[in-house]
Amino acid sequence: MTVNKNQTIERALDIIFSLSEAGCNLTVGEIAAKVAIPESTAYRLIKTLEQYGLVERKSVGQIRLGVRILELARSLQQQLNHELISISRPIMEELTEKVNETSILCVRSASQVICVQSIETQRMLRLSVEIGKMMPLDRGASGKAILAFEQKQTIDQLVKAISDANLRRSVEKEIDVIREQGYCLTFGEVDTNIFGLAVPIYDINKRVIASLTVAGPTERWDQESGNEFIQTVVSSAHKITKSLAQIS
Repeated sequence: MTVNKNQTIERALDIIFSLSEAGCNLTVGEIAAKVAIPESTAYRLIKTLEQYGLVERKSVGQIRLGVRILELARSLQQQLNHELISISRPIMEELTEKVNETSILCVRSASQVICVQSIETQRMLRLSVEIGKMMPLDRGASGKAILAFEQKQTIDQLVKAISDANLRRSVEKEIDVIREQGYCLTFGEVDTNIFGLAVPIYDINKRVIASLTVAGPTERWDQESGNEFIQTVVSSAHKITKSLAQIS
């Protein structure tokens, strides 16, 4: 079977995608069947991909994605985070000025979230969150606003890992509420006497990639003007999502 250069690239990409979708090691025969090419062609392409570190042999006859894929994923994540931060900063500055509380931008990092941008209010009493701070995915508004909108399989895996049965049931119930209302509001879950209101941010494929949070002293949360406050944060998060879609 003879293929031209474009077809060779397509088949090589198909091999990478088939390994990614499988989520486990595959034999050369299994890969060939998934990509619909002869085993000899699959073997040759796998050998080339192996030279570039894109696939690797776990054991005899067992093929999996290589560590170079992880390097590429990290590079892409850094690029996406840079674009996310560049777009989000002016919107966060405007939001902080409107609500007069600190705004925080977080992205997921395994079972935690990490702050990648923070705009502090000028009030004397304020929440200060340093860039790079790690926070739980299952506690606090910033994490839960991301967790609740992940794919079901991801949610199930992360929630299942919570050792405390009562906390696990509580998080499961709260996820349903968050998904229904489109935002997460917490009081004192990560920092004592601090409220957090977080809204998810999506990429062009409607996958959650970050959360926009406004946080401040619980004593300043006004229940009467809460709906207006919530809508202001939701609107800002939607602006970021819309802007990300326009550059993709």
